[in-house]
This record gives sequence, C-alpha cells and structure tokens, in this order.
Amino acid sequence: MSIWQTKSWQEMLQKSGQVEKTIYLKNIFIEKRKVSLGEFGLFALGVDYKDIPKDFLDEIKNLCRVENALFFQIETLDYKHFEEKDLDGFEKKYYKKFITPFTAIIDLEKSEDEILADMKQKGRYNIRLAEKKGVKIMEAEKTEKNIKIFYDLMMETTSRDNFFGNTFDYYKIFLDELPYSKLLFADFEGKIISAGIFVFLENEAIYYYGASTSEKQYRNLMAPYLLQWKAIQIAKEKGIKIYDFLGTAGETEKNSPLAGVTDFKLKFTKQSQKVSESFLFINKKFKYKFIEFLKKLKK
Repeated sequence: MSIWQTKSWQEMLQKSGQVEKTIYLKNIFIEKRKVSLGEFGLFALGVDYKDIPKDFLDEIKNLCRVENALFFQIETLDYKHFEEKDLDGFEKKYYKKFITPFTAIIDLEKSEDEILADMKQKGRYNIRLAEKKGVKIMEAEKTEKNIKIFYDLMMETTSRDNFFGNTFDYYKIFLDELPYSKLLFADFEGKIISAGIFVFLENEAIYYYGASTSEKQYRNLMAPYLLQWKAIQIAKEKGIKIYDFLGTAGETEKNSPLAGVTDFKLKFTKQSQKVSESFLFINKKFKYKFIEFLKKLKK
C-alpha cells in the first residue's frame, strides 16, 4: 500500500484543508478536490493496478453522479513491475498530476557497500566529504521549534531555487498526522544547515521534502548528501525494501523544472524509471472541455 492510500494520509489531507472529503470505495481511497469554476474532481492516487476491480468503471460512473464530479482521475503506482497498460473506459491522460511518472529508486535489499557502489562517484565523494568535515545527522523531535527551523530552511531553498513551498501549518500537520514520518537535521558546529522530511512505510521509504541553507560558507559541506545517506541507512535498518526519491525528470525531459533536483537525486542511483501513469474518466464532457480551453488561454 502506497502512502497516498493510507488512512493517516487522508486524515492529513483533510486537516490541512487540501480536500473537501475522502471516500473509501472498493478498498481504494478517493479524494474530492475543488478544481475550477465551482467544480470538483475525484482523485485516487498511488493505486496498484492489480488492486483495481473489474467493475471499477461502473462504480466510478455512479460515484461521479452521486458526488456531482467533473471527472475521476486515478494514478497507478508500481515500483518493481511497471508496465504500460490501459484501463477500460478511461482515457490515458490527467487533469492535474500529483505523482511524478518517473522517479529514482534504491533497492534496499542490496548491502550498504552495493548501494554505495551503485552511486555515481560524486555522490559517494560528497557523502564522505560531509562526514570528514564534521557534519552530523540527527533525528529531530517534531516540536514547533524544530518544524520552524525546517520551514525557515525551506523558505531559503524555495527562494534560491525558484519554486513554491508550503505553509508552516502544512508541514506541522504533515509531521503530526503521519506517524511514519521523520524529521532529520544536518548539524554543523551547532547550526542546522540542512533538513529533510522522510516517510518510512512497511515496504518503502520516501524522501518527501528537503531544504538547505543558502549561506555560502555552508554550501560546500555537502550536508544534503549525508542527510540522504542517513535516511537510506534508517530505512535499511527497518527492513524496508525500496527507497524512493519521489520524482525525477524523464530521460527525454531535459527542460523539465525537475532537471536540477534530478541531477542531485541521480547521484545516488543509476537512472530514473517510470512507476506511474494516469487515467481519466470525464463525467461532464462539455464542461471539462471548456475548463481545458480556459487553462490553455492562461498559458
């Protein structure tokens, strides 16, 4: 079961105000979200293809009528045996993507030496450099003070790398509501210079959020590399089988906004691989086409 199909994830979404409600249908969690022009979309994220029942289309048609939904979108997830497939009655497209189709993965059933050997030379070098320079990794308690430290680093990171972050309240709810989440700090001489939020499920660990200082004197300490290595070690100690870096650009997506972070993530493993695809059932076809037309005008 993926993180997006856990009850605690659904509770986190509701408490953080991201969804109107969640629905449990045929052993699948479905999120009802506002989309556009007063309409709502239904989303099922991180679903294993083999868990989709044969009568799913009929169930979804009925659910869309009951919930007066514009559409239903399902995003599948398979780390080890992904195949391009079709889903009867659904179009292979999406309204809004939540799970990045490609990601970087580490097989944690390998030994630490094998994992290190699979890394790019620069990845191994930066881990050892951070250790040599005296960077220390610690698990931080989920206190408001520590979450504020993470949040401040995230604000530095979003400003530096030009992307949007979340609110302080969101990160607090994320850490409070997900019992399998951990907050890790990279400390150098008493100053926290990098931090990450990770989740450790039964079978997979996920690097969810990462942040680091923009102060030049700390940038060359390579703390984020050691932070990742510690998270990988924690996951191995727990007997987890997969470490997911949660999203990379595909091999042909050279101009992707994920290109920069992909370069960092691929220091730890050999390549990106496809793990997810999206399927859409449109309930209100005319309204959906009109909303898509408006979206194109805004670009």
